[in-house]
This record gives sequence, structure tokens and C-alpha cells, in this order.
Amino acid sequence: MQSNITISLSIYRGNIRQAATLLLLAALLMSLSLSAGATERDWARFKHDFIESSGRVVDPAQDNISHSEGQGFAMLLAVHYGDQASFEQVWQWTRQHLQIRDDHLLAWRWAPQSGITDKNNASDGDLLVAWSLLRAFEKWHSAEYFDASQKISRDIRTKLLRKTPHGIILLPGIEGFDKAEGITINLSYWVFPALAELGRADPAPEWDALANTGISILQYARFGRWGLPPDWLLLNDKVAPSGEPARFGYNALRTPLYLLWSRRESKSLLQPYQDFWKYFDGARFLPAWTNLHDDSVDSHDASAGIHRVAQWTLHFGSHKASHKLVLHGSGVGTQEGYYSSVLLLLTEMAMQERAAR
Repeated sequence: MQSNITISLSIYRGNIRQAATLLLLAALLMSLSLSAGATERDWARFKHDFIESSGRVVDPAQDNISHSEGQGFAMLLAVHYGDQASFEQVWQWTRQHLQIRDDHLLAWRWAPQSGITDKNNASDGDLLVAWSLLRAFEKWHSAEYFDASQKISRDIRTKLLRKTPHGIILLPGIEGFDKAEGITINLSYWVFPALAELGRADPAPEWDALANTGISILQYARFGRWGLPPDWLLLNDKVAPSGEPARFGYNALRTPLYLLWSRRESKSLLQPYQDFWKYFDGARFLPAWTNLHDDSVDSHDASAGIHRVAQWTLHFGSHKASHKLVLHGSGVGTQEGYYSSVLLLLTEMAMQERAAR
């Protein structure tokens, strides 16, 4: 096993050696672009409000459960902020409490009173954790991080990908999504920057093929007045929203963030999100979701995190951003909630990384 790890590390280091100068320049530019107080304070606030000393990330809006997605987001942010102590705490809790399956994937849901309540995995959580571990290796040079990342990413590639008439797709979980009536997918699980980086560390054609399938499906999985993708999509010979109510909302709104982060956006891909959010520019509120069957919208204002994703998306293409983001306090913490705080921090992280490249 040790020799295999050494070979993998050697190949990987060989692949990135040519980019070393650019990476160093990017790191310098990124460090200069960080606003020294505010972002560090936001990360400290997030840790205080949502990460226990054990490394467990708490989602108060869902009865204080922990999920693989939340652990992965926290690990990713810890690497971004150079916080190895927090990264190690969150990773060790994740490894000990969620990586309990027969493979290297993660059980997706853990509850305070009962522990694991669903051993099925969530593929976005697996991707986020594998990606975070890879980035941790690149920053702190621990071979253990690289090995752990490779084990998870290879299980994603071998256990969760399916060939379909639409291309290679990602199952949201091993169980429950591939049925006689079709395969249910979640396009927000296509974390495009993660697919690109994991594909360079684990050079296999499936990673590029998976990313290309996601881009392709986004071009025709468009529904409702604004032509938006649903949170959940049923694939068979055609495509249709899955579940009731069929919405663009909580999940699908991450898609433009991942497109912009990975520089895979195009005018046509961003147009539906821009059209939707632009429609409410100047209104008293920005809806968090729209029903793709009847075009009804949420009657409450979206969280600050959703506002931030919308604001960044509206800066691209033909729409000149006039959308104003109003934050109360730092915008991160219990008042805003776990998910909104994650979206705020991720969007700022993605914007900094894109500006540095």
C-alpha cells in the first residue's frame, strides 16, 4: 500500500510541478485580496456557532443533526483559512462517526440522540470531503490526507457513476435513486471545481465525462417561466422534475456558484438564474424558490447567503448587477442560520479564488 501511495504522490506531484510558479503567484494574489479582519472574523464566528469542539458541524435548522455535506463544507473552509487545527478536528470527527460503511464513502446523517440514522451516502458530501482532503494535502503536505482523498474519490468513481443515454451521471447516493422509472439526480451535486481537481489527482476519463454530462444536462433540463433546473431531476428517455413540489430552490441555487467557481459558466448557462433573480431586482424581497409547475414563488425574503449567490451571478453576462445585498451584522452566525452562512462564506471563497487565477 505504501508503495502505491508513493507512486500516486509521485505522479500527482509530476502533474502539478509545471504549474508551481502559477500556483505560488495565485497564492500571493489571493493573500493580497483577502480583507484581513472581516473574513477571518466570519470564519471564527462560523466555528463558534456551528462547529463543536469535537469537530462536529451542527445544522440547527434540522434538529441539530450533522451531515456529510456540512462536514465537507467546514473542511473546505478550514483549508481556505489555513486553519489546520480546525480541519483536523472536523476530519477526525467525520472519519470516526461517518466513515463507518463497508466502503470509504460517508454515511450522510448523524443525530445527537441516536448517532447514524441513515447509512446511505450523499454524493455531494463525499465529493466535498475528498476535495477538502486533497486541498489539505496540497497546503500541509500530509500524505495521509492524500491517501484518504484518493480512497473516497475512487469509490465515488467506481460506485456512484452510471452510464446513461444522457452521459455519465452521478447517483446522489448508492441506494434509492436508480429505479425502473428512471434515475433521479441532483445537479447541484455536480461540484464542478471539485470534479476538476479530483480528476487531476486521480487521472481517469470519468471525471471529465461526468463534468461534461452535467453541463450538457443543464442546457436542456429547464422548466417553468424562467427555464430553471429543478432541485431533483428524473432521467429516463426524457427529463422531468422529480418530487413534489418541483422547485428550483435550496439545492439548485448552488449550481451557478459552482459554474462560476470553476469558470465553466457561459452566457446560456447563466441566463436562467440571471433572468429569475433579475426579475425581482428592486422588489421588497428575493424569493428563495420558485415552483416549476405553476411559477409561484416563496413569499419570504431569501437568506443573505442566497442573496450573495444571486448578486455574484448577476455580475456576469449581459446583466449589469444592480442587485443590492443587505447584511445584518456580519451575515454569518446563528441569526442567519447554518446554510446561509455556508453560502456566504463559500461565495466569498469562490470569488477570491477566481480573482486570483
